[in-house]
Amino acid sequence: PVGKFINEYLIRKRVRLRRTVQKQKALGGIRDEDLKLIEYPDIKGLDPKHWKDQDHYAVLGLPTLRHRATQDQIKFAYRKMVLKHHPDKRRRAGEKMGRDADDYFTCITRAYEMLGTLEARRSYDSIDPNFDNDVPTNSKSARENFFKVFTEVFERNMRWSVDPDVPFLGDEWSTIEEVDRFYNFWYNFNSWREYSYLDEENKEKAEDAYERRWMEKQNRAARATRKKEENQRIRQLVDTAYACDPRVKRYKDDEKKKKEMEKNARANAIKKANEERIAAERGKQMLLEEEQKRIEEERVRKQTEVKKEKEREKKLMKKERQKLKAYCKAQNYFSTEDHSRLKVMEEVDHLCVTVDLLSLQDLNKSIEEATSVEIGQQCVQQKLQALREQVHQEKLKHLEAASSKSKSNAVNGASNNKGKPWTYSDIQVLVKSVNLFPAGTNDRWEVVATYVNTHSATKGRTAKECLARAKNLKESELKAEVNQKAFEKFQEQHQSEAAKPSDADITKRMDGPRAWTSEEQKRLEQALKTFPSTAQRWDRIADAVTGRSKKECMVRYKELVEMVKAKKA
Repeated sequence: PVGKFINEYLIRKRVRLRRTVQKQKALGGIRDEDLKLIEYPDIKGLDPKHWKDQDHYAVLGLPTLRHRATQDQIKFAYRKMVLKHHPDKRRRAGEKMGRDADDYFTCITRAYEMLGTLEARRSYDSIDPNFDNDVPTNSKSARENFFKVFTEVFERNMRWSVDPDVPFLGDEWSTIEEVDRFYNFWYNFNSWREYSYLDEENKEKAEDAYERRWMEKQNRAARATRKKEENQRIRQLVDTAYACDPRVKRYKDDEKKKKEMEKNARANAIKKANEERIAAERGKQMLLEEEQKRIEEERVRKQTEVKKEKEREKKLMKKERQKLKAYCKAQNYFSTEDHSRLKVMEEVDHLCVTVDLLSLQDLNKSIEEATSVEIGQQCVQQKLQALREQVHQEKLKHLEAASSKSKSNAVNGASNNKGKPWTYSDIQVLVKSVNLFPAGTNDRWEVVATYVNTHSATKGRTAKECLARAKNLKESELKAEVNQKAFEKFQEQHQSEAAKPSDADITKRMDGPRAWTSEEQKRLEQALKTFPSTAQRWDRIADAVTGRSKKECMVRYKELVEMVKAKKA
């Protein structure tokens, strides 16, 4: 079997060698005495003014040999044409002649000038009008007749190669190494083809050096464009051949099958190992799943019962709240003044989210059993009064705790500022700086301390001291008192001035003229989404909105609700 393959390899090698020899013979090898010139049909009708558009090979009588003609053959053809068409010879023969510059013999001379030197001949050969630049397409016919279609195309284009050792396309029995060498050569193809013959600007006609340089620049740009198009044509040819090559497809299929077999072998080994591992763990897993299933079913059952109970309680709570609010709204919240009505509205809302279901049911029952509006109002007022006392007690506890914490912070504070009291003016500056530099500012409390030391009469405040005092103000709700005092002081100083707030920039509040900034509005909206309806909801919202008290947040919320209702109406 081995001898059979070696014999086939030697046969293919001899075939390729024979093709190479035949090609070399085709490039020349015709003796001058055997060279047959073909007379140009309309040679006397050639116009010297358009010599550049003529077929120089045809003018010299070499229309078929063309680029394969040797320099000696071109000289031989030119001599033959001179002996026959030279103006002196024709005059001696009695032919009437015009000016030599207008004679067709000038075209013969021009043809020899272009083909007689290697450099000029190469420029003309590059744009040979008889050369076929077509590239086969990736079609079914090209794939089925690959070697017949592409062998001729590659052999036609190999004349442009700088490297004389150009590999052939080969046949279907070529090895993968030979195929790789062929495509590597053509993917890195180095062509000597250039397009100086097509230069539109003749630099010999330039009047000065500047015009000559400009012409050379234009010519170089045009040549580069045509060279780029030629490289793209060669690349398209190689890409199309590579896509249609049955040897490449066969090699890829073999590699794919090989990788698939290796992949399947690895997958089978992994599968077998997994099956053994799964079989060993299956017993333990089944017991564990049964236990988890039982625990999960118990948890779901309890969770469902709790959820149903919560839903039932939630519906009852919602119903009782709506009943109480509807009664208070029907009675106009027991007041004729807007300020009092708003205050009662807030207290009723607070009452609804504070008391439990049983207390709310008892209150609604007392209202239903009341024989008059005054008795119903008295029931509600008693409940509200109890709520006020409860809130007051909670505030006292909160203030005591905050005071204790403030004393502890004062003891552990900075030693340089120990004993320096915070005046009303200092607190105003601190509150303003905290509002001016919100959370998220780089080195926030260092910036706040710098601002306080700059705008306050008391100097030397540290960031730690400002942070402790701000927490004290926040926890004890002293900020509301500071704002109220500031407003009262503002009223005393500007009693005679008429305030003209802008509807677009200022939102009026019931307890002061300070407008809500866009940052405060964003924090309020976020806090309303974050904190649910609990007893401490508005306290938490006030903590989240720096510089605003609980009452201010509630009033702002009512304003927004009224604005939304008015817009919908």
